[in-house]
Amino acid sequence: MSFLKEKVYKICRSIPKGKVATYGQLARLSGNPKAARAVGYFMRTNPDAPDTPCHRVVASDGSLTGYSGEGGIEKKKEMLIKEGVYFKGGKVDLKVSQFIQLR
Repeated sequence: MSFLKEKVYKICRSIPKGKVATYGQLARLSGNPKAARAVGYFMRTNPDAPDTPCHRVVASDGSLTGYSGEGGIEKKKEMLIKEGVYFKGGKVDLKVSQFIQLR
């Protein structure tokens, strides 16, 4: 699991300001498409914030979930808006703000 965790953190660090990735997307990019829950755990226990920007990881529908930093979900939303992430109806507009990693 340690190898998976480091791979997920590395991918997370590549998400630029103004973009987000989903838990499932990070799982797929790490080569473990069924590991979305593990990705959530890694983000929740991230020892390297803000260098590993776990606030840029959202649910597959754009919902803001699982931010354990000070201020909770409201702080997560505030940080994302400040970075230029677009919202639509209270959720991240993934059509505009989803991170696309080129291989």
